[in-house]
Order: sequence, then C-alpha cells, then structure tokens
Amino acid sequence: MQNFQFCIPTNILFGKGQMEHLPEIVGAYGKNVLLTYGGSSMKKTGLYDKIKELLSGWEIYEVSGIASNPLIDSVREGIRICREHQVNVILAVGGGSVIDCSKAIAAGCFYDGDPWEMITSHAEIKEALPIIAIPTIAATGSEADAGAVIRNPETGEKLSLFSPLLYPKHAIMDPVNTFTVPANQAAAGSADILSHLMEQYFVPESTFLSDLLVESVMKTVIHYAPIAVQEPDNYEARAQLMWAGTIADNATLCNGNQLVAFSCHGIEHELSGTFNTTHGVGLAIITPRWMRYILSEKTEKRFAHLGRAVWGITEEDDRQAAEAMIGELEDFFKSLGIPSTLTELGIDSSKFEEMAEHGVETEGLRYTWIPMEKEDVINILNQCL
Repeated sequence: MQNFQFCIPTNILFGKGQMEHLPEIVGAYGKNVLLTYGGSSMKKTGLYDKIKELLSGWEIYEVSGIASNPLIDSVREGIRICREHQVNVILAVGGGSVIDCSKAIAAGCFYDGDPWEMITSHAEIKEALPIIAIPTIAATGSEADAGAVIRNPETGEKLSLFSPLLYPKHAIMDPVNTFTVPANQAAAGSADILSHLMEQYFVPESTFLSDLLVESVMKTVIHYAPIAVQEPDNYEARAQLMWAGTIADNATLCNGNQLVAFSCHGIEHELSGTFNTTHGVGLAIITPRWMRYILSEKTEKRFAHLGRAVWGITEEDDRQAAEAMIGELEDFFKSLGIPSTLTELGIDSSKFEEMAEHGVETEGLRYTWIPMEKEDVINILNQCL
C-alpha cells in the first residue's frame, strides 16, 4: 500500500432542500458574487429564480453560456468581471464544465498574465477566490476535487490545471436539480463516472480495499444509470449517481493505489479539444478500443478480475473473461444510447497524427498503466472510427 496524504476540504450538503442554506454559506464570504452557469436550462427549471430570490441582498454578476468544454474566453470574461467588481465568491451552478471554468477564473484573478499562459506553463497557484458549487448533473465530480480542464479553440487544446486551492469550499448537492438533465447527457455523465473509476482501477498496483470500493461504485452506476435515463425524476437513481460521481474522482476510493496518468482521459482530451466532442461520449467510444488494443498476458488478468467482480462473468480462462468484460462494457454504453463510433460523430482520421503527438507530450500518455507512444494513440483512434 502506497503512502498518501488525504484531505477533501469541501463541505458537502447533500439532499432535498439543502439550497435553503445558500444565504448563510455565501454570507461568510462577502456581498459581491459571480454567478457562473451554462445555457438557458437553469432559467427554464426555476433554479435561476430560486438563487436570485435566496440571494436578493447580494450584488450578483454573471458569466453565462459556459460551453460543455469550457472555453478560455469565458475564463477571461469571468476574471475581468471579478476584478472590476471586486467579487468575493464564485457561485458555480451547472455541470463539471461550469465548475471547471469557475476554478480557472478563481485562480486567474490572482495571476499576472493571460490565464491560458497560467494553464500552459503550469504556474503555481498561490491564491484563488472561494467557490461554491451547485452541480446539476452527475458526471465529473468537479464539485469536490482540485482539478479543472479548459479548452482553447484557437490552439485546439484542452488542458488541465490542479491546485488544492481549487477545491470548492462548499457543494450544495440536491439530486432534484438533475431531474431535467436530458437522457443523452445523463448517459454521458454516467460514462464519465465509470471512466474515472476504471482509470483508478487499471494501475500498476492497487489495494484489496480500494478494489472493493471502486467495484461497488461501478456496480452502482451500472445499476442506476439505465433507471435515470428511463425515469428522469427517479430520486433514488439520481441521488445514487450524483454521489457516485462525486466520490469517483477525488481519491476517496483509491488511496494507497499506485496511481498513474489517466489513459483514456488523455486520449479523449485530444478528441474534445480538437472536435469539441462530449467528454463522456468520447470516453465511452475510446475505452473499449483501448482495452482491446492493450489486451495481452500482462493485462488480461486484471480485465478478467473486473469482469468477474462487477459484471458477474464466470469464464475461468482469463483471456476469455477479459474479452467478455469488454463486450459487456460496450453493450452497456449502447444500452444507454451512447454513440459507439467516431464516424457517428462526423469525425475522420485527418487530425489523428497531430492529436496523438500532442497527447503524448501533454497528457502523460507515456506514464499510463500501459505506456503509449504516438503510434499507439493513432491506432486506438483509428479503431474508434
């Protein structure tokens, strides 16, 4: 078991009615609030009006229209507003993209330079505005982790930034706020959660305890995702997925493992950075192909172990069990209505070489469970067509 340091400083308020605590939480930071959100859905559902009512005594400034792969221009706009109006706290309402964008704004306010330079140079983040997150979809877990991913369409890059200062101070998590998430987004979010779990599971060394924890959350997603897709107002399904998403990506489940760079996320960041694909959809397409590409005597036992523990596969031969597991995963994604090829998304191979070269250099793909070079990434992407 590896040494580790573990601290999740986010105060989580989970369940129905927790929004009523918003005024007291925001009040601890000041009167000037930057409200960040995506499209018009928050206004259609009444959540926007609810927030404005609860915070009627505050000065609220807004950055809206944050894209599903958050753009650096939204970060720049948020920084401008925060500096101009001396914002005290950021209230991020939406999915992981909104929360990620808010993290970059929070850090960029104190960076002397362009925020994209802050990201590309891996500048040390020494100060950040406090963030309060109100997630409206179960997916990335950004409401309780220290990372963010930002896209620059001018360069075709999607890059990460990390700092303990980027943990949201509070996360108000009411599963009711996810009832209106469309089926395709709920499915993509569930694929993202599963991918986070698998990236922590396929590592050089894991512990007995972490295996059991990760497997149990995988089973939870596999059980409840189809229910949430078919019954959008099923509170139990939405609640189970929401909590699964939160704990799937902040080291709660994998402490003691020998962690390495994320294989499929590294490839997908190139995909969504270049083509603006939905992150969870890209992961669902890439993951089974990555598994087949690296299937060997070295990996088959681990794949087989997952198949037996999570999917109930009874094949005694490790290779056959591993192949059966990959098939089960593909069938699960298809059952949720997720596209299974890049061709369905209108993507061809014209930029694969450039993407692969960039991914190896920026996403740590040489340092994954099974290290990858440029040709490996190209081969995997071609298999996704």
